Amino acid sequence: MTSNHPALTQIDHRPWPLPNTNWLLSQQWLNLAFIHWEIDPDQLRAKIPPELNLDLHDGRAWIGIVPFEMRGAAFRGLPAISPLSDFPEVNVRTYVEYEGKKGVWFFSLDVPKHFVVWTARTFFHLPYRHANMNVIQQGKSIYYSHRMDGYNFNASYKPTETEDWDDNSFERWTTERYCLYCQNKRGKLYRTEIHHPQWPIEKAEIAIQSNRLLNDFDIGAMHPSVLFSKKIDVVAYPPMAL
Repeated sequence: MTSNHPALTQIDHRPWPLPNTNWLLSQQWLNLAFIHWEIDPDQLRAKIPPELNLDLHDGRAWIGIVPFEMRGAAFRGLPAISPLSDFPEVNVRTYVEYEGKKGVWFFSLDVPKHFVVWTARTFFHLPYRHANMNVIQQGKSIYYSHRMDGYNFNASYKPTETEDWDDNSFERWTTERYCLYCQNKRGKLYRTEIHHPQWPIEKAEIAIQSNRLLNDFDIGAMHPSVLFSKKIDVVAYPPMAL
C-alpha cells in the first residue's frame, strides 16, 4: 500500500512489487559511504544461514562497511523524538539471495543508543551493538569516529563527482537492495522488506585512519569504487518469517 510518504514517491525502479501491507518504520539516512573489500565466498558461506544463497558480482564476493547518520526513525503513527530517533550508525554487511529476492545480510550494526540496540534486537532480530560514536561535518567532508571493545572505525570521506551507473554495475548491484534477511535466537529466518527511491550515489574519496570492524574476517583488496549518498528517505515493513 502506498501513501504520501517521501520514500514512496518513486516505485517503478523496484525489482518486485511493494508489500501488500502498511509500512511499519520510517527514517532518513544521511551522509552514507559505501566501502567494500573482496572476500573468499567460502568464508562468508560459513557465517550465514545455509538457506540463504550468496549473491556474487562477476563471480566475486564482497563485504562492506556502511557508515551513515540516522534521522527521524519512528514507528508508523508515532512522532520522531530526536534523542531516540537521531544517531550515527555503521554496519558490516554482505549480499545474499532467497527465492529470487536479493538482499542484505548484516554481521553487525553499531549505534550509540542502548534503547535502539534493544529495540532492533527484540523486534527486528538484527545484531545491533552499542558503541561510542561521533560524526562531524565540515563542508563536504564527513569525519566519522567509532569505538567499542575490540573494534573501531575512524575515517573521513566526501563526495567527488556524480556519475550515471549502468543497472548491472557494481555500484548499483551493491546499493539497490530492497530487503534484508535476519535470524532470531532460535534460528528462524526472516525477511524485512524496505523501500526508498533509487539511490542518489556519487563517487567519493575516503581516508581510513583505523578499521578493526573487519577483524573477524580475512579480507582481500578494497574495491576501488567508494560511494557517497547525501540523503534518502526509507520505510521498512514488518519482518516476515520464511
